[in-house]
Amino acid sequence: MARNNAATLVFFILGLATLLQIHVSAHNSRLGRPQFSSSAIYHEQVRHLESFKASLARRDHRDHHHKVSGSAIPPSSSSVPLGAIEIHGGSLRASDDFPADGYLIELSSPGSGPAPAYNYEYITLRDMLLDSNYRGGGISVINSLRTSIDNCFITHFNTTGIFVQGGHETYIRNCFLGQHITAGGDPGEKAFSGTAINLSSNDNAVTDVVIFSAAVGIMVSGQANTFNGVHCYNKATGFGGTGIYLKLPGLTQTRIVNSYMDYTGIVAEDPVQLIISSSFFLGDAFILLKSVNGVANGVNIVDNMFSGSDSGVEIVQLDQSKGPFQKVDQVVVDRNNVNGMKVKATVARGEVQGNGSTWSIDFNPVLLFPNMIKHVQYSLSTAGSALPTHALRNVSDNRVVIQSDVHVPANVFITVDQWGSSFST
Repeated sequence: MARNNAATLVFFILGLATLLQIHVSAHNSRLGRPQFSSSAIYHEQVRHLESFKASLARRDHRDHHHKVSGSAIPPSSSSVPLGAIEIHGGSLRASDDFPADGYLIELSSPGSGPAPAYNYEYITLRDMLLDSNYRGGGISVINSLRTSIDNCFITHFNTTGIFVQGGHETYIRNCFLGQHITAGGDPGEKAFSGTAINLSSNDNAVTDVVIFSAAVGIMVSGQANTFNGVHCYNKATGFGGTGIYLKLPGLTQTRIVNSYMDYTGIVAEDPVQLIISSSFFLGDAFILLKSVNGVANGVNIVDNMFSGSDSGVEIVQLDQSKGPFQKVDQVVVDRNNVNGMKVKATVARGEVQGNGSTWSIDFNPVLLFPNMIKHVQYSLSTAGSALPTHALRNVSDNRVVIQSDVHVPANVFITVDQWGSSFST
């Protein structure tokens, strides 16, 4: 249905003046001092553009969309990056003989000759439907600067919907990605494969994006990326799917905010500097911290909502199959509200009453890390006439024991945390 209603593909290149800007400006020059390529390089680039235009897909007049047998954008072929290009409108569909490892739109590196610092700069792709026909992927952005992908619908990819490698500042906004067309609850969900977005790059942003079918929603292996307003219902965790996978052990530097993990969760390997906040986890979706070298440092999982099926699923879990988390510092899991799931946190509070000399509370049902209490605060309140001497006696195995020198009726209030990073003099 989407192909039948697709508009004609429009390639928007603003006249000869813009042509000169695209192919003559050296975008790696210093700001305010543009340098221009030589006449020979310019003519090479003009020939390159003509080849690009000639290589565009044939138009299918029946369906009003373009069918392609190769990438719609040829690789950058000179030492000067291509830039200031906008492609918008209509649809692209892979032909039946499209390369299985190709992409419909490919901003790729030069095949030979001296490589520029970046292959492309200031490329805009918007308002398009890309149908990979289960042959390869949708968009590949390699070693490029300041790329915008806006309001695109990318489907039927067999590998990756959007692949970003190297470069900086690819902004993906208002897009819909799915291997299969579905509104959720698909009978074939167990067989979903591929990855909707793969960011092997730094300093990118994914904003207001829906991922409705894929084995992995977003795979991240580059630092300093931001995710805001992402809705993942690509493949349920129970079927082996992952919403967002952070494969950056030891230096994560990732922010996930205001997002919606719908029956699929988040996995973070050895997270260091990670924020997950103000997000909604539905259908027993949870956050998994996976130990690779036993490191978790600078992690904030706060102010989220979790909703489940009352089957005892913990909101934050640990995978310590490769070894325990031993280097834990500045990890805050707190202030999350939970309905139908089991709270886990790095902060816990408890109260115990009794007439005696020993009071103990087991915090294992709440605390995230086993046998790891770093700070304890407690108060002992008694209505009796005695003024007992009391002290903290033990915190092993996440069990706090308070003891007094005499038997008294008392209420003991205890707060513990696993944060670390205390100040001492």
